[in-house]
Amino acid sequence: MEPIQLPHSHSAHSRTLLEELPEAAAFETLAGLYRQLSDGSRLRLFWILCHCEECVIDLAAMMQMSSPALSHHLKLLKADGLIVSRREGKEVYYRSADTREARLLHQQIEALMTLTCPTEA
Repeated sequence: MEPIQLPHSHSAHSRTLLEELPEAAAFETLAGLYRQLSDGSRLRLFWILCHCEECVIDLAAMMQMSSPALSHHLKLLKADGLIVSRREGKEVYYRSADTREARLLHQQIEALMTLTCPTEA
């Protein structure tokens, strides 16, 4: 790929930054992860799956959600590589993926929501 020439050369910092700028595809991957943050139910489901492995029936009960609605959220989380599944007989169990992205998203959720450190009354 040919280097980008800036129309105005205001500073060396801009040229250095341009040399280190990640490809656009990297930002698209990141945007996909942040799209997961746009739905409270999906965040809650992901948080649960960061702490346990569970089947669809129990997850639906925990989330107070129909199985089809839950399956929709599971499909989106799985498509972005944030969760994984395994089959045991007729049951399918889900849990968070052991990936850097899943761990970072989990840490962000907990930090932002203070789920692990509730404040005292």
